[in-house]
Amino acid sequence: MIGRLTGVLIEKNPPQICIDVHGLGYELDVPMSTYYQLPATGELTCLHTHLIVREDGHFLYGFLTPDERAAFRQLLKISGVGARIALAVLSGMSVAELAQAVVMQEAGRLVKIPGIGKKTAERLLLELRDRLPKAGTAAVAGTPSLPDAGSDIINALLALGYSEREAGSAMAKLPAGIAVADGIRQALKLLSKA
Repeated sequence: MIGRLTGVLIEKNPPQICIDVHGLGYELDVPMSTYYQLPATGELTCLHTHLIVREDGHFLYGFLTPDERAAFRQLLKISGVGARIALAVLSGMSVAELAQAVVMQEAGRLVKIPGIGKKTAERLLLELRDRLPKAGTAAVAGTPSLPDAGSDIINALLALGYSEREAGSAMAKLPAGIAVADGIRQALKLLSKA
């Protein structure tokens, strides 16, 4: 198994890159989250990798963080999810956002990713519930851990047409333990002032 590569980035053709490791060029597919954080060609880079061996070839996938690779591996364990869909999920959202979507059971966030339909999104939420690491799911993207009421408030704001960023920002300003109806009312006041 090839677990990590350190070498000179010699080619970038999304989603594929090529890394020269002592004269040997390794082609890797990477999620767009990793691709956008890569250095310029000609510079040294280090990626955590996952190798898939099939009848038609060996396929190498690269990730900037061990968490991305771990999430990719968990996605591959789900029936009907291959490397292409797993890369699409990690390209469409960070590992923290994926963990939050799983904790809050938000299929709508996954359906926005190309190639993910409603049934696939629901299967991902169900099967990833106990597979993603618990660390990092309490606070995602600077928002506090949300109880069921928080999830209901955010879902209501999303249904009213506010973006996830706007809803999360408003939710972060609400007092802890607020009732759903009061939370929606206060969040709408906050968003109308913005």
